Amino acid sequence: MLATSPGPLVSRIDRYVFRQLLLALIAVTIGLVALIWLTQSLRFVELVVNRGLSMRVFLELSSLQIPYFVSVILPITTFVVVQFIYQRLAGDRELTVLRAAGVSPIGLARPALAVAAVAVAVGYALNLWVVPAASSAFRQYQFEIRNRVAAFLLQEGVFTPVSDDLTVYVRARDPDGLLRGILIEDTRQRNNPATILAERGRLIGSEGTPRVLLFNGSRQEIDRQSGRLNVLTFAENAIDLSQGARGEEQRFRDMSEMSIGELFHPLAGTVLERDIPKLRVEAHRRLVTPLSAVSFTLVGLVAVLMGTFRRHGGLIRPALAVLSVVGLLAAGLLLVNLAAKQLALIPLIWVNTLAPGLVCAWALFGPQLRLMPVALQAKLGAT
Repeated sequence: MLATSPGPLVSRIDRYVFRQLLLALIAVTIGLVALIWLTQSLRFVELVVNRGLSMRVFLELSSLQIPYFVSVILPITTFVVVQFIYQRLAGDRELTVLRAAGVSPIGLARPALAVAAVAVAVGYALNLWVVPAASSAFRQYQFEIRNRVAAFLLQEGVFTPVSDDLTVYVRARDPDGLLRGILIEDTRQRNNPATILAERGRLIGSEGTPRVLLFNGSRQEIDRQSGRLNVLTFAENAIDLSQGARGEEQRFRDMSEMSIGELFHPLAGTVLERDIPKLRVEAHRRLVTPLSAVSFTLVGLVAVLMGTFRRHGGLIRPALAVLSVVGLLAAGLLLVNLAAKQLALIPLIWVNTLAPGLVCAWALFGPQLRLMPVALQAKLGAT
């Protein structure tokens, strides 16, 4: 039966191995992303504990980093899954049976390459569209919390540091939002620090900028030249609680928020001249990183499909494959850092990603490809 119907057999084999690889890739990626998300989200716990943010805001803020985590680990998890599944197939003698049935190395590698192609497509979708959009939303959300929302989270009987140079104390807060017994220490103007006291006040929003409207209070300042204490009483006064001395703080875009077009051709005045090489390298990194899934997959396939078969398996080739991938990742990080200082090194980023895959593909499929013309001529001669 194996000899008479190789086509359907290969098709079923491809579906069988592909399904195992894809399910394992999804499971491993979700598990690693969940672990990384858990460790990275701990830095936002302070916003929930000390600032009073809701769990919904915490989850929304921390989940915006998940696309970036997936884009980073997807090539690695692809290699891990290919290595694990094919080693298991070899240990269960399934690869031996398939080879005996006449399945070529290309046929054995086809499901893994199909999964790698899926990983490449997902990686490009993440790097080109999803990650920049998520990074932009994350930084905007973080900016609003730091400069606007935090000012509305004043707690009773607590000195709340709205920013490094602005501290607010509220003795009591009524259910209707009225603040009582207010003290504000304002050092945003370094040469003119002030202490503001008020009997009561109310938080208001003006064009997105948090303000507190104070009633029946005083503003105390020390004259640096004379050393005298100047006291100004007021019946009503509005104080800006945004960070910085100018109210609304300007938010500059990070390169993680920029599209590929913006990285290659940034708008004049939006970035510093010295940052342009970093933007160029980031653009190339986004374009080349998804392709590493194919190279890592081929490294794993070479470790499993080449060499002599060992009945009880072996650890040398898998260990060498792991060390090779680790070395490629380390070299990639090093080249990215060096290329940011010397743009002439950018082609090496592509070489480091593509060359291992091409070498492994030639070692794995080269002999069969070289025999294909001979087999074709023999078939034509027989006819």
